[in-house]
Amino acid sequence: MSRLSTEPRLADPDAVYALLMEAHRGLDEAASRMLDARLVLILANHIGDAQVLAEAIALARRAGEEEP
Repeated sequence: MSRLSTEPRLADPDAVYALLMEAHRGLDEAASRMLDARLVLILANHIGDAQVLAEAIALARRAGEEEP
């Protein structure tokens, strides 16, 4: 069983952020949400481990609750 890795692994996180923002350029809110949903499903399939995904979901929910 794998565990969720939360150590920084991106060589250039700013470039990844820019790539994500560019993917949303010109999309309305509904299309942007659909892009996010498709991306999540593609990456979930790549991960392929339900326990790791459950840990990631829980972490994302907790992080969202901490935001003002």
